[in-house]
Parts: sequence; structure tokens; C-alpha cells
Amino acid sequence: NGTTHSKRPLKPKMLVLIFTLLFLASIVAIFLKLVTADGDFTLLSKGHVKREEIEDKVVWITGASRGIGEVLAKQLASLGAKLIISARNEAELERVKAQLTGKHAPDEVMILPLDLTSGEDSLREAVQKAESFFAGAGVDYMIHNAAYERPKTTALDVAEESLKATFDVNVLGPISLTRLLAPSMLRRGRGHFVVMSSAAGKAPAPGQAVYSASKFALNGYFHTLRSELYRKGIKVTVVCPGPIKTSHGPGAGTSEQKGSPEKRVSTERCAELTIVAATHGLKEVWISYQPVLAVMYLVQYMPTVGFWLMDKIGGKRVEAAAQKGNTYSLSLLFGKKKAQ
Repeated sequence: NGTTHSKRPLKPKMLVLIFTLLFLASIVAIFLKLVTADGDFTLLSKGHVKREEIEDKVVWITGASRGIGEVLAKQLASLGAKLIISARNEAELERVKAQLTGKHAPDEVMILPLDLTSGEDSLREAVQKAESFFAGAGVDYMIHNAAYERPKTTALDVAEESLKATFDVNVLGPISLTRLLAPSMLRRGRGHFVVMSSAAGKAPAPGQAVYSASKFALNGYFHTLRSELYRKGIKVTVVCPGPIKTSHGPGAGTSEQKGSPEKRVSTERCAELTIVAATHGLKEVWISYQPVLAVMYLVQYMPTVGFWLMDKIGGKRVEAAAQKGNTYSLSLLFGKKKAQ
């Protein structure tokens, strides 16, 4: 009789099934992303470096003679930054400078030897020199990268000398340098501190108690500094890397010797993500493969579970470190060997 049949609406059960499948697919996608990620989701979502935030800016890097600091210098030079590179070893800084290429490198790269434990007068002099470089342009980015780390040991088996050395370099030095530099930034109404912290500053790190304590202290100071000065133009980016692979022996912060059994993010990738974080103005970022990244998420968002997990593996991790084994392996959780 010429009538047409309209499409039947989807039944409620079918709609539920479709939404359930979409939900499960999204969960699987997030899981796969987490498994393969080498950084937190916010960091990875930013994509690439914003070159315009770096080009022609004055960037001062401590610990620039090796490891992450050296690679940061190379990448920042290629992005057109005006570099000031610091470390204790001037000869190594000369070596790094000779390898730099970019709009202002190597000829305009300034070498500023620096010992973070040398006292406030010496640090004040270094700040005055840094501020005077490049026709008195002033420091735009201060990258606190220098760090002191000793081989893993138990929390109770730490010499006083090592305790003081760790806090002098990792905490007191960067804080003193910041106190001396920040007033100049405030007068200009802009400045950005990039702080190379550690995953050990976000979660328990069995075998690294003093190093972990120094990084927790660093995080506390710089997050508070940002809260106080953010509206006056001062930015802070805290970078928390997990295990990083470097070819220069024990590197700054979280690196250990090349060829170690842990799966490690490359120094180049860590530096790249650090610059991505800084140029996008992120306040804190995490850089690591699994399982460290998952532990950081657990401790941050499900602390009861995260701390239970670390308590379970803590003793075994110290043993693994003593035997030069993999201190980031899942076998620490599932292995049958009991800690002494």
C-alpha cells in the first residue's frame, strides 16, 4: 500500500552493550598507553618543544659537564638559547662548549665554574656574573641539575659525611642560588626555575633514603616558592625522572652506569621531555618507564596501596642493589626470596 517503514530505535540492551564496549575499549587504550609511556599523561599530551619560549633566552644550567646537564646544553643550544653552563670541572665545561652548535653556540656560550657547596659569598658572585652576561640581559631560565648521589645502601647505614654532602649539593646549594637569583627575576617580572628532582622525591626509594629525603626537600621548597611568587611572574617546573641511562657513569640525580639491567629512559629523551615541560609551563612532570611510573601514580592517587607495595619490596630492593641486580624489576614483588 506504499507505506514506508522507519528504522527501529535501538533497544536499551543494545545501547548498554555499545556503551560497555566503548568503555572497555577506552580502558584498554589507557592501559596500553600507560604500559608503553615514558612520562606522565599531561607531559606526553603536550607533544613538542615550544621553540619560541627558548630562542634568544638566557638559560643557566648547573651540573652541565656530563649526563642530563650536558645533553640539556646540547638541545637548548640547538634551539637557539643563550647558554651559561656551570659545574665544578672547568675543563669538562670547555669540552661540552666545544660540542655545542646553534644560533648562539659555541662562540657565545658562557662558562661559569661553580661549586654549590662553596658558600653564600661565592654563590652571590656567581649570580652577579651570570646576570652580567649577554649585555646584562639577566637569566630567564635557571636549571638546577647538579646533584649528588651515592651507591644504594640502607637507611641506617649512612655516614654523616655522606648525609651532609648530599644535602649540601641537592638542597642547600640550589636553595641558596635561588634566593640570590630570584630578586633579579622579580625586578624584571619574569623568571623560570627548572628543578631536576627525582622519582625518589615522590615515592619511597628503598636503598636511597638520604637521596630520597633530599629530593622530597627540594620538591617542598620549590613548589612552595612557586605558590608564593607565581603571580609575580616566577614559574617553577619540577622534573621527577626515574632511572635514566647515561654513558658517563653515575649521572646527575637518577642515572647509574650504562649497561645496568634496568629499563631506562635515554638521557636524550629525558632532556627533551624536560624542555617540553619547561616551555609549556608545566608545574611538575614525571619521566620514567614502568614499573616506576605506575608506583608514582599509585603513591600519588592511592597512597595506601602504593605504600603497601613499597613496604613489600623494600628489603628485597636493598638486597638486589647490594648484588648489583635489577632494583626496578617486578620480580621484587612476586619473587619468593625473603629479605634478611
